[in-house]
Amino acid sequence: MQVTRLLAVRHGETAWNRDTRIQGHTDIDLNDHGRWQAGRLAEALRDEPIAAIYSSDLKRARDTAQAVAETRTLPVHAHIGLRERGFGRFEGHTWDELELRYPTETLAWRKRMPDFAPPGGETLLELRERVVGAALELAARHPGEQILLVAHGGVLDVLYRAATRLELQAPRSWQLANCAINRLLWSPEGLALVGWGDVGHLQVSDDQGVLDERSA
Repeated sequence: MQVTRLLAVRHGETAWNRDTRIQGHTDIDLNDHGRWQAGRLAEALRDEPIAAIYSSDLKRARDTAQAVAETRTLPVHAHIGLRERGFGRFEGHTWDELELRYPTETLAWRKRMPDFAPPGGETLLELRERVVGAALELAARHPGEQILLVAHGGVLDVLYRAATRLELQAPRSWQLANCAINRLLWSPEGLALVGWGDVGHLQVSDDQGVLDERSA
C-alpha cells in the first residue's frame, strides 16, 4: 500500500499575529519577521523531496509557500479548502476586545463548542469537514510521494486532531507555531501523525520567539 507524506506548515508571522488579532479570512500580509521565517523554512526544506506545493489562497500562506517554491521548479497551487476558519465579525479584534464586546460568544468559542459559529463565520464542524476533505483530496493525488501544504493555525489544529483521532472539544496541548514543520502520513485508512512542531530552523537568530496560534 502506497502512502503520501504530508509536510503541513502554518504561514509565517503577520502583524496581526503579533498583536493577537483574529485573522480568519482577512487577507493579511506577512510582516518582516514572517518573511524571514518563510526564508528559513525554504532553507530547511531545500533537500526534501516535494512533488507538489499546495497553499491556502490567502496571501500570508501563499507567500510562505512561494518562498519554498523559489528553491525548486514547482508552482504553488492555491486551494480554498486550506483557508483559515472564517471568524466573521470576530475578525480584526483581539481576545480582550472580544471578551468585552461579545462575552457569551467568546465563552462558546473558548469551550470549543463544535456547532458554534462566530456571527458570519464557520463552526468547528464545518471547518473539519472542509479541511480534512481538502487534505485527503490532495494526498490522494500523490501516492508514494511527499507534498507540502501551507495553511493556518486552525487548519493545522484540525489536521492534528484528525491524525490523532482527538475530538474537536479536546483541550489543545500541542503547538501551532508559525513556519513549524509538521509531518503526517496519508493512506486510504486516513491520516497518521509522524512528527510535530519542528522549529529548529527558526532558532538560529530568532530573538522574537515563535508565536503559538491562540485562536485555534
